[in-house]
Amino acid sequence: MKKIAQISIALFATVLIISCGGSKKDDAAGINDKKAALEKLKSDRNKNDEAIKKLQAELEKLDSNTANAAKIKLVAVAPVTTQDFKHYIDLQGHVDAENISYISPRMGPAQVKAVYVSQGQLVKKGQLLLKLDDAIMWQNVTAATQQLEGIKTQLGFAKNIYQRQQNLWKEGIGTEVQLITAKTNVTGLENQLSAAQENIKTLQEQLKTSNVYSDVTGIADIVAIRVGETFSGMSAMGPQIKIVNTSSLKVVTNIPENYLTRVKNGSVVEINIPDANKKVTSNISRISQSIDATSRGFVAEAKIPVDAALKPNQSAIMRILDYAAANAVVIPVNTVQSDETTKYVYVLTQLSNGKSIAKKVPVVIGEVYGSNVEIKAGLKAGDQLITEGYQNIYDGQMISTSIL
Repeated sequence: MKKIAQISIALFATVLIISCGGSKKDDAAGINDKKAALEKLKSDRNKNDEAIKKLQAELEKLDSNTANAAKIKLVAVAPVTTQDFKHYIDLQGHVDAENISYISPRMGPAQVKAVYVSQGQLVKKGQLLLKLDDAIMWQNVTAATQQLEGIKTQLGFAKNIYQRQQNLWKEGIGTEVQLITAKTNVTGLENQLSAAQENIKTLQEQLKTSNVYSDVTGIADIVAIRVGETFSGMSAMGPQIKIVNTSSLKVVTNIPENYLTRVKNGSVVEINIPDANKKVTSNISRISQSIDATSRGFVAEAKIPVDAALKPNQSAIMRILDYAAANAVVIPVNTVQSDETTKYVYVLTQLSNGKSIAKKVPVVIGEVYGSNVEIKAGLKAGDQLITEGYQNIYDGQMISTSIL
């Protein structure tokens, strides 16, 4: 349009110049000159009209291509493949020892008279650790022993009387009642003697409880007791003596109850102990049979090999395998979108004219783990999944995977 305006202005100027100069020539020459000028202007106008039409056609073509290009969306695609899909339960756990003993007195709290173990010391099962106050126990044993000796003396006298009474009875002297009474006295004292002997055994066993022994072989991890203090096994600060046997280790975790049906004995578990830079594959060896009322979970254990770098209560990460599918269709979970009725993805579909469009494909999803999701139905290996640019496209839209 700008070029048309310029042509009109030039035409007007030319006419003006000719009309002004025509007054200096004769009429015939002036008419001829004007005719010639007019013919030239008409010729120029025809050429300009053709140029204008050509420019307009080119412009319309460019505008059309621009409009079409604006409708084509640039996307990235990746072929759908199949692979083994695994789902894990990721949990926090800790290393523990199979044999941990918290030593406690068998007869209740008592004052410590001697300590025979120090923290960090290796102790063996049955080794003496503490000596507790046993003065009263010794007094009881002494008194019971004296009582036993008195019963033995009485029993000896009663047997002698019974024997004499029996001899007299054989000679026809005395009464049957006297004989029976003498025998009853012997029987009663024999019963008392037996009871006194059992009582001494009990007191002697109680006396042994003043000696505190280790019931496992291991390291004295905690020895928080001194002579003169009262040994009760536990204090406000925790256990007073703790023996740890690290010859058998395990990792323990608490699993939420909603996974109760998905975890069982033998389930594969991948264990990572970051502080020790250790990774172990094991199996669940024990599952508790009840749900904790506070945590609403259950305890699971997995045994691990003995390692000097591992210590009880070390933090561990457990990945329990609770689902696996071979040759599953797996795609990035972020490519799955949702509407009111279904979940779907977009795939690239090639048309017969060589152009590409986005096709909305409903899918049925399975398990989700990390950044991947298992597709149960809707996709197959080889489909061209749109992995970038899928947020702003629609079903049937023209797409391209390269810059126009």
